[in-house]
Amino acid sequence: MFTGIIEEIGYVKRINQQSRSAQIEIKADKVLGDVAVGDSIAVNGVCLTVVAFDSQHFTADVMPETVSKTNLRELKPGSPVNLERALKLGGRLGGHIVQGHVDAVGTIVEKQILEIAIIYRIATEPELLQYVVPKGSVAIDGISLTVVDVFQDSFTVSLIPHTAHETVLGEKKPGDRVNLESDIIGRYVKHLMNRNHGEERQALNLSFLAEHGFI
Repeated sequence: MFTGIIEEIGYVKRINQQSRSAQIEIKADKVLGDVAVGDSIAVNGVCLTVVAFDSQHFTADVMPETVSKTNLRELKPGSPVNLERALKLGGRLGGHIVQGHVDAVGTIVEKQILEIAIIYRIATEPELLQYVVPKGSVAIDGISLTVVDVFQDSFTVSLIPHTAHETVLGEKKPGDRVNLESDIIGRYVKHLMNRNHGEERQALNLSFLAEHGFI
């Protein structure tokens, strides 16, 4: 589990593409401080397992489903990537709960700079948008961000200067693709509301959330 607070930007040193899978080696610094084989590191929001490391790099295998459903397949040597180690028990949850399981790949369709803020509008599939709500959380390339508005085929988020500078998202432009993960709490609530097929749909309110242990 991760928090969506990026620790550093790493750089792809090597990527070996197979017919469907891949192995990636990434140059890093902070995330190598206490790394061990078998540890999880989120790379652009994708949970990968460390299979080897040295003082400056770590290596991870990328499974076929991950290659096909994320933007990792677009990486090449020199590409910058967001990196975050898995949350430790007792650590601060500065963002929101991020699993590292990408739901969809979205496309940046608009980028606006409004004084110090950068506003991105991201188009994605309807299946993911049903879990995206204004003022809710979404992970974009592993970054925990707050949703501003939701539209029929897209949503917007706003970046503060620190996030733009300390992550790869600040350099993204219209046409670039980003990994998206919806809020797991929203997915669980949706599942609870729909699990009894044919029953009258329950209202999503404070009583419902309390009854099912969310508050």
